Parts: sequence; structure tokens; C-alpha cells
Amino acid sequence: MLAADLRQGADWCRRTLGVEPAQGGEHPLMGTHNRLLNICSPEHPRSYLEIIAINKGAASARQAGAARWFDMDDPALQKQVADHGPRLIHWVACVPDVAASHAALAARGLDAGEIVTASRPTPLGLLQWRLTVRQDGQRLMHGCLPTLIEWGERHPCHALPDSGVQLQSLRLEHPEAHLLAGACTAAGLHQVAVEAAAAPRLRATLRTPLGLVSLSSHAPQ
Repeated sequence: MLAADLRQGADWCRRTLGVEPAQGGEHPLMGTHNRLLNICSPEHPRSYLEIIAINKGAASARQAGAARWFDMDDPALQKQVADHGPRLIHWVACVPDVAASHAALAARGLDAGEIVTASRPTPLGLLQWRLTVRQDGQRLMHGCLPTLIEWGERHPCHALPDSGVQLQSLRLEHPEAHLLAGACTAAGLHQVAVEAAAAPRLRATLRTPLGLVSLSSHAPQ
């Protein structure tokens, strides 16, 4: 979830999901920070919801001209969040070998960008990961094709308390569903639900203390 700031994101979480998100941390590489919510379920283990925002008190360590991840520097997306509140914009998929999955996408003509190493400190030690990031920060296929991530020894869910929220389903909708499904399979994501639709969209269903909640990304205009 992209938020204008973390206070807005936490307010949205309490109001929409009925729970308080856990503290996250800062991402010095991108000049962003987050709060996290454990949404693990039997069907979707090691899953969490990230509420992310630009850290206005920190500068990005990226090279000059390089954008933050997840299209966070896009003025149109920032305006959507400012006008309508936090938005579901993207998803990140864990793979065992990010270089292999990255190469599989490249073989299909999909440029996932470079593989970068990032980290943030936690009370349990340094959390480290490798993931795909384009120089322009663009999400592929309007956010339906995930950013790929390979975790180090620690995973965020190891330190996240049970939240009472569980991910029931994640569905991808796209006009080029066949291309999207093929790309997911090539990257090693074999059980992703992909459906043909007039506009690209992510749909997630969560079981919460307030009942079932459906989240949907905003289809591009």
C-alpha cells in the first residue's frame, strides 16, 4: 500500500482492517520507510502487507536520475494517494534465485531492471534482500507483474506478530493475461491466479477482525 505518509497509512489500516500495523523501518537506498502487517495464512505463508511512504526526512542514495521503486516518484500516482488515501499499487514475489528469475523475464523481452541489494536494521539484526528495480522505478504491466525478491537469512515475517488478518486470495487481471501468466510461470511463480480483463488490476481479499475486506488497485486511466 502506498501512502502519503506513514501516519495516513496507519490510520487507513486501523479504519479498514481493524488492526494496528507493526513498526517497520527505513530504506536508506530509496529514501522510503514502512510499516508492516503480518497477513500469513495456510494458503499464503510468509506474506505481509507493506504500507510504504517516501521518508521526507531522508534522501535517496540512488544514483542521480534514478527513481524510487514502485513508481513512488510518479506525480500522477502521488496525486491519487493525496486525493483518495492509501492505494494498493503492486506486489512483490519471493523467489529462491532472483538472478535466474530475472533472466527468465529478460528472455521474454521484459526488462525488470537491475538486481540491487538493500537492507534495513531491525531489533533482531540486519534485514537484507536482493530485488529487481528499474532505473525509472516503473512497475511492469501496471503493477501486475511483481517485483522479484530474494531474502537473506531473515524474513520480515519472522519478527512480525500475528495480526488477526490473513490473506485469502490475490488475483491479477490484465488485458494481456496470457503474457502475464507466461511471465509469472517463467519467473517460477506457478500458482498465481491470472484473469483476462479490460484493464489491469490487482485484487486482494483479506480476512480481518472487521470481516472480509477486498482491496483493488486503481486501473490506469
